[in-house]
Amino acid sequence: MNAGMNLKQSPPWIAQQTQDLLAQRGHAWLLHGPSGLGQYTLALDLARAWLCEHADASGACGRCGSCHAIEVRTHADVCVLMPETRMLELGWPLGERAQAEIDDKKRKPSQEIRVDAMREAVEFAQRTNARGRGKVVLVYPAEQMNTITANALLKTLEEPPGDVKFVLASESAHQLLPTIRSRCLGHAMAWPTEQASLTWLQAQGITSAQAALLLKMAGGRPSDALRFAESGRDVQQWNALPALAARGDAAGFKDWPVAELVEALQKLCHDTMACKMGAAPRFFGAADLPVGASVASLSQWAQGLSKTRRTMDHPFNAGLMQEALLAQAKFALHCDK
Repeated sequence: MNAGMNLKQSPPWIAQQTQDLLAQRGHAWLLHGPSGLGQYTLALDLARAWLCEHADASGACGRCGSCHAIEVRTHADVCVLMPETRMLELGWPLGERAQAEIDDKKRKPSQEIRVDAMREAVEFAQRTNARGRGKVVLVYPAEQMNTITANALLKTLEEPPGDVKFVLASESAHQLLPTIRSRCLGHAMAWPTEQASLTWLQAQGITSAQAALLLKMAGGRPSDALRFAESGRDVQQWNALPALAARGDAAGFKDWPVAELVEALQKLCHDTMACKMGAAPRFFGAADLPVGASVASLSQWAQGLSKTRRTMDHPFNAGLMQEALLAQAKFALHCDK
């Protein structure tokens, strides 16, 4: 182990929530709230602290062997349950069988938490811990468990072995089975203040002007703002998005993942509707928004975008999907009936 290792510090509002939750007792936590508030970061910070060799009231030390093992994704007493696509994105290794199936092209990485992985997690919970400080099962995003997978967790969640703790992190907790929610202590994620968010974004190397624009674009959610900044896309493109959408200009979004384009168009639809109703926009400047669309056309557009978002897991041609989405946007934003 590198004795000089020190983990990157979490945002101050996450550090405070970590400290608050560590002061409470409980074997299963459900961290819930909208995306961009740091559920995964908080869940991982709790796991570090529970297993740390030198933890104190504020959390993990960030320097011991346990902290290092979590950082490099090799801790024997941590079981992470995520969709395989998310595990690969965040650097967590897949199980041997799952990795072999994907390597042999028998299937693609899953976009939900598989029941086979849950059964392995239940078996993990029954085993003796390796480092003498208990075990942790981290589930994120917990709403990606289907009914079969969630039911496989229920008994262990209700009657866990004495040394295992669970932390479920969710961005859509209402989608979880009531029986899952009832077996966990709930924690609603705290919204950071605007100033705290701006200060943190600037500490990540983002200019003051860009930080303000990013935070507005993300609806006040700093993690989402940072993710956009790290995508490499031009932040100023956000201001141009309403005009590009009104022209149906798909070329302006060729480097956007379709899921992010759908989310951006939902924000544009929301703000355009808000202005029509005399309210202030949330994500864009009022002067940048198109005028002339009817409430009926915007409502129909919103419904179409919601339907598209629910079916994003289906295979599609990204270029054709972008063109279709921008054609719909152009129609909705110019329809006055």
